[in-house]
Amino acid sequence: MKELQDKLLKEFEIQFQDEAILSQAFTHSSYVNEHRTLGLEDNERLEFLGDAVLEYLISDFLYKEYSEYPEGKLSKLRSSIVREESLSYFAVECGFDEHILLGKGEEISGGRSRPSLLCDLFEAFLGALTLDQGLDVSKKFIQNVMVEKIKAGIFHQEMDFKTRLQEELQQNGEVSIRYDLVEEIGPAHEKIFVIDVYADEKKIGFGSGKSKKQAEQAAASNALENL
Repeated sequence: MKELQDKLLKEFEIQFQDEAILSQAFTHSSYVNEHRTLGLEDNERLEFLGDAVLEYLISDFLYKEYSEYPEGKLSKLRSSIVREESLSYFAVECGFDEHILLGKGEEISGGRSRPSLLCDLFEAFLGALTLDQGLDVSKKFIQNVMVEKIKAGIFHQEMDFKTRLQEELQQNGEVSIRYDLVEEIGPAHEKIFVIDVYADEKKIGFGSGKSKKQAEQAAASNALENL
């Protein structure tokens, strides 16, 4: 955890007092299951708390920043910000994916890049940060990591991200764009599809959704954020 502590201090001016709760935030249930004798606790309870903290902080920001928006529009904007694809992107942007502790099976199956896992990780970190440092520090973290992109308008409207990505990539000539189905998670009636998007054989984004079409849109959106 020292490398993670150093990163948080250098990039976000955050120094945890309780290293155990930081470690818990980055411990996936698969790692706990494979190391039962260590008495570890996974990050699921912290994720529960972080989810509530994030919704409150984003709601508070939107309410104050967009005073002209009615309730419906604020709710729609908040939903686009706190969705799985967005939070998994922010987890990767913060470098959190490099520090999550995973079981061997989860690691081999690509868990380190799985949007749902990364989304949960981001929320668990926020929960741990709030417990250790308080709500004001969590608010500052959200402002540093998320607010600039919200103000830039990338969450403000639903759009055809695949078309926009194609237009962006092919400004200077033809580019081959491919969407690959990575995996299908869950039972048939609640299946989640995970998609990777490639440009000229280079992976540029990923996303997930309840249909392949939705997952492709999410992957294109993630690719646009990465460009």
